[in-house]
Amino acid sequence: MTRDSGAPFYEFFAGGGLARLGLEPDFACVFANDIDPAKARAYQAAFGDGRMRVGDIWKLSPNDLPGQAALAWASFPCQDLSLAGARRGLAAPRSGAFWGFHRLIEKLAAEKRSPGILALENVCGLLSSHGGADFTALVQALDGLGYRVGALEIDAAHFVPQSRPRLFIVAARSAPAAFAAAGPGEPFHSPALRNVVARLPDGLRKHFVWWRLPMPPKRNTRLVDILDDDASVAWNSEEQTARLLSQMSALQIARVDALRESGKREVGAAFRRIRVEQGERVQRAEARFDGLAGCLRTPAGGSSRQLLLFVEGEATRSRLLSPREAARLMGAPDDYPLPENQTAALHLFGDAVCAPAVRWLSQHLLAPLAGVSAARKSA
Repeated sequence: MTRDSGAPFYEFFAGGGLARLGLEPDFACVFANDIDPAKARAYQAAFGDGRMRVGDIWKLSPNDLPGQAALAWASFPCQDLSLAGARRGLAAPRSGAFWGFHRLIEKLAAEKRSPGILALENVCGLLSSHGGADFTALVQALDGLGYRVGALEIDAAHFVPQSRPRLFIVAARSAPAAFAAAGPGEPFHSPALRNVVARLPDGLRKHFVWWRLPMPPKRNTRLVDILDDDASVAWNSEEQTARLLSQMSALQIARVDALRESGKREVGAAFRRIRVEQGERVQRAEARFDGLAGCLRTPAGGSSRQLLLFVEGEATRSRLLSPREAARLMGAPDDYPLPENQTAALHLFGDAVCAPAVRWLSQHLLAPLAGVSAARKSA
């Protein structure tokens, strides 16, 4: 998986390196870090260049980081900001790893070699975590390091057939007017983002940047386009499919029946969820047939592993989403090496960032801010 080189960048909470896939060739990774040995092995298998350092970010020092990077990327853990993590926030152990990243950038600044740009990625739940207090604390921390901070919400559905909105916080030493809008705008500045920014303290709100990002072209792929061949996957039994259908609500069943009557082949993504009905907890299966997969989650997340429901006339079949299909839904190429263990592979991609979303952000904001685009065009 050889890539052209670009401006140097550090990759923290790197996982399997999907942010790197999106940032190259505008940026070239010179250092990567993750605390999870399994993810680090996947990273090494994909890139094999010795950039990965396994360990806790709190144990890193500036001496571990080579030179001066143009960009530091940090997809810091989201579990304590999501519903699955009970939204314990930035003070909790996992999402609190942000402060280890902050400490490292602060020490680099003392040595006058902090990156000119910081890019952080997390769930959109950060905007509402502790009533917006966690988002405010993060913006304040980066502002205190001398960065101008802004944020965008980007849904992977713009690029791949997966519904996966994520928050991208971009902080830069300078914010040229060419890259900043006069105010928020759709689709990257949602009402939730606007509301939390409106509640920032006056000084932070005045410093906040509404980064400008063009609308990507219309996606031309659907869920069915990324699926494995029927013969290469394991299908559920008729009994398992019948049980899945039995867990659907009357409205869901009516939709499936309508698809059967149409005679067309349709593929939907389904999750099993716990719903409270008439005061009781009931397991329900919910499927969508809009051409998108639901948001990929880790096997240990708040929802079960994603299933696929195939409606083909009177016939209905089901199966689990495969690891390679999960990789495609995150924008990883088919030559990206998968972990041998299925659970490890699904955990890797459930925690990852969508590579094409990063690519769009890099091409239209991060690389221009770093002065990369002009240099590459003139090369």
